[in-house]
This record gives sequence, structure tokens and C-alpha cells, in this order.
Amino acid sequence: MITVLSHNIVSPLGMTTAENYDAVVSGRSAIRQWKDHRGVPGTFVASLFPDGTFPDGGSDGFSPLEAMAVASARRAVADAGITCSDGRTLLVLSTTKGNVEWLDDGTHTTERALPTASAAIVASRLGITTPPIVVDNACISGLSALITASRLLEMGLYDHAVVVGAEAQGRFIISGFQSLKAMSPQPCRPFDIERTGLNLGEAAATIVLSRGSDTATAWKVVGGCVRNDAFHLSAPSRTGEGAYEALTGCLGDSPTDDIALISAHGTATLFNDQMESVAIERAALGTLPVSAMKGYYGHTMGACGVLETALMMYALDQGCILPTKGFSEPGVSGKIDVVMEPRHTERKSFVKMLSGFGGCNAAALLSRRRVQGHSAGMPKDGFYIAKTIHLDANSMILADHQENFPNGGRQILTDLYKKYVGDYPKFYKMDLLSRLGFIATELLLLDEGEPRFRDCSDRAVVMVGHSGSVVADRRYLESISDADDYFPSPERFVYTLPNIVTGEVAIRNHYHGETGFYLLTEKNRERVDELLSSAFLDAGTQSVIGGWINCDNDNQFEADLCIMKRK
Repeated sequence: MITVLSHNIVSPLGMTTAENYDAVVSGRSAIRQWKDHRGVPGTFVASLFPDGTFPDGGSDGFSPLEAMAVASARRAVADAGITCSDGRTLLVLSTTKGNVEWLDDGTHTTERALPTASAAIVASRLGITTPPIVVDNACISGLSALITASRLLEMGLYDHAVVVGAEAQGRFIISGFQSLKAMSPQPCRPFDIERTGLNLGEAAATIVLSRGSDTATAWKVVGGCVRNDAFHLSAPSRTGEGAYEALTGCLGDSPTDDIALISAHGTATLFNDQMESVAIERAALGTLPVSAMKGYYGHTMGACGVLETALMMYALDQGCILPTKGFSEPGVSGKIDVVMEPRHTERKSFVKMLSGFGGCNAAALLSRRRVQGHSAGMPKDGFYIAKTIHLDANSMILADHQENFPNGGRQILTDLYKKYVGDYPKFYKMDLLSRLGFIATELLLLDEGEPRFRDCSDRAVVMVGHSGSVVADRRYLESISDADDYFPSPERFVYTLPNIVTGEVAIRNHYHGETGFYLLTEKNRERVDELLSSAFLDAGTQSVIGGWINCDNDNQFEADLCIMKRK
């Protein structure tokens, strides 16, 4: 059983979990209106640190994101009492865009702007000597990070994991959500009939996990599950399919009579809140109190899964179910019990759920009671690699077949599409990373030769890279560079989330299993295999398609993918 040793939250509401709890239980919110702030023309409503709280240290120093992450993690590590330099401690950083504002700013290198650079700096400041992992799985990143860290501990690869979720807001992300017309001009109102959209927020939160401290009183990660809607890249399934499967998957056969609440995503967008309500009712959890924190913090993206999990643990330790700020009248069809005022409880378990772009959904069950986890464990007979493909700008190797591309460049992906696929025009809308992943998986699946395009919940899509969506990031930055011609493209923004490639593969193939995207500081076959094989700790996973995928520019890209199957 994986246990929680400590946690800490750093946000505009406070610099400790206790300070954040006191603020929330008293009804305080950090959300306010900002005008012509951080390079964003006009007004927007968000929860932000006052500028200067975490100063930018320049090209050789901390970014604000890194500074808040270190501040959060140092306190949590100190409270946990662990030694980070033992070679058995892992840092897992959850963030969606990291220091993207530094990309091509004339001061920082491309490498320094990547989330992997932030992870390396945070690990170094904590004294962690093992290479870090970045989870970049859209808005479920924080919960994905907790689930992934728990699995890697369960596999015996590490003794402790420091899971840090962090997000700093700037022109890149704010303009993107403006382009989607998802931002509310007022403080957000989760699940309310008058909700008009989300507010963004920034924060850092840390949870320290251990595999060797199984005490009766410790918080434990009982179960975690990730599932994909396979419906749409930026809109949730109307039936809540992915969220429903994640909820039931994380619960397994665990009893629900000690569950105090469901900590919902609750972004206050029209379709997300509706979908969540339907999924909760479908999972027969509609009588449980539902609590959503976005009215206090805004949507902190890569941080929210860690922040809201830590806050729920602390609140239940105080015997309190926290209210949903902004909610007054139900505006969803699912029959759920949204909490309006603080409630007392003696229960010591809760479910955390999130959903995000790319069709991804995640849920986790945490408890202070002595309960048995329900991970499948690693397969006794292991797993095997059934198919492999290597594809780069110069060649392709698939089974015994090799093709060379004298002219190189991204055009070869279009040529391969026309030659081997040709029936999926959406390919032409994709960014380079998604095109590469799409073509490589298409060729793998054609070689596998099994029936396709049928609903499938037992195949995971797991991809690992280094540069993430940097090619799409650059193109999006170019589109918002002129303040007088400021019309951000929603299509371009969606593709700046690297996990979109896993969503494209899931939608194309009707895969409703787990999807995830990870970043490493460098290509490492062993680490990639660890992440792919960790998906088998989900009892529903019978095979994984994925592996290493990376795009630096139009002429430098590489996919080393495989199909891995449970024996």
C-alpha cells in the first residue's frame, strides 16, 4: 500500500496547507479581475500571485514556476523526514506548459524553456539524484502524476516519490483559453445554473509518497484509474463515459460507506460540469457530497490534482467537507449533492476526479482507514513486445521492412499517410507531434493485423518524449505576437498540449483505456519501458501501444514505438 507522508500547498491564499484550508473554510477566494496584465490585452479574471512573489531569476536562476514548486516541495520534504539523496527517491513534476513564456524570448534557450529543465532544477534543489519524470497529461496531470508515482513505488523501483504540481499563468495559456471562449468575466460558479466559464489560477502543491510506511493512521492511495472518452479532443463525452469508467475503476470492489465526498474537477464550464454530474450519477455515487475548489483557486491546471487532493486530506483530518464557492442553484442534469456550506464528517476517505483535453479522465480513491489496495500488480508472467516501429525524418523500420527517405523533413509523414492510410482527413489538421504519433501507430496496427475501430477499453496509449509540443508552441506564439492583431487560434492552442497525440490515437481507434504523456530529461529506453509497463498495474490493461516520441523541429523527429502485451 502506498502511503502519504506529507503535503504542502503554496497558492495566493497561503504558503502552507493549513493556511490554505483556513482561507477556504472561511470563504476567501483569490480570484479577481486583472487588466492589461502579463502581456494580455484587456481584462480577465484569475487567481494569481502578485508579481514579485516569486521573482524571475533570469537565464541562470529560478523561474516563478520553479520557485513556487521548490517552496512547496521543501516544506513537504522536511515534514516527511526523508533523505532525498539516497538514490531511491523520485521527483514527479506535474505541469502542462511549464516555462513556455520563455520559449524564443531572446534570453533563454529552447532547452531551458522545456518542462524537463524545470524538473531537473527542482530535483537538484531538493537533493534528488534520480532523473525526474514530468507528467504532461493536460488538466488531469496532477492526478496522473500521483497514480504514476504510486505505481512506480509499487513496482519497487523507488522508496519515496515527491509529487509536485505547479502552474504559472501568462499570455500563452490565458490567450489560449480566451480563444476557446472558456473564460468567465466573473468569478466562476461550478455546477451552478448561471455558470459562464472558468477562471485560471496558479499554484504549487506537493505530496510525498512512500511504499515503506504502511501505518493504520496514514493516508493511503487505495486505487487510481485513467480512462479516455475517445470522443473529442476538447469536448467531453455527453454520457460521461471516460469519467464513469475512471470512477468505477479507481473504486474497484472497495466499500463506499466510508467515502466522505467526491472532490470534483468542477471547472464551471458548461459541458465539463454536466459531464461530471452524469458520470457521478452513473457510478451510483450521486448521494455523496460533491465539493469543487475552482471558486477559490481558479483552474490551476497541472497543479490542481495535487493541490485539491492535499486540501481534501487536510480538511477531512479536521472533520470538514469544504463547500463549493459560487454554487447556489443546480445547473446540471445529473442528480448530485453539491456542497454549499461546510459540513462535519467522521468519514476518512474520498474520491478525487479530473478530466481534460485529449479525452482524458482520471480518478483516485484515498483513505485514512486500513484498507487493501486493488492494483492488479505486475503480471506474474510479465509481458512481451509484439511489434515495434522506428520512424524518423530519414527512414522507417517496421518488422523486416525498411524505407529510406532521401529528402527527409515532415513531408514524409504526409507521403506515408497517403500511401498507407488515406481515409482520415483530420490528419491534415494535426500538429507535427500528432502526425508523427498517428502515422507510427497506424503502421504498427496495420502490421499487427487485428480487427480495428471497435470500442476497446483494455489497450493503453502511453507516450514519452523530451521536447513535448515545442513545434506547436512556437507556431502558437507566432500567432499571438502582434498585440494589434491579437486573435488566438483555438485549434492551434489545443495542439500545444502534447497529450493530444494520445487523444488522436484513442479517437481514431476507439480506445477507451488509459492514455498518458510523459517527458524525460533525455531518451532512456529503460525509463520508457518502466512507464509503459507501469500501465499494467491497472487490472483493465491487457496491452499498451506507445513508447518514445519526440519532435524538435520540422526536420528532426523520431518515434520508437511498440505494442506491448500482457502474457
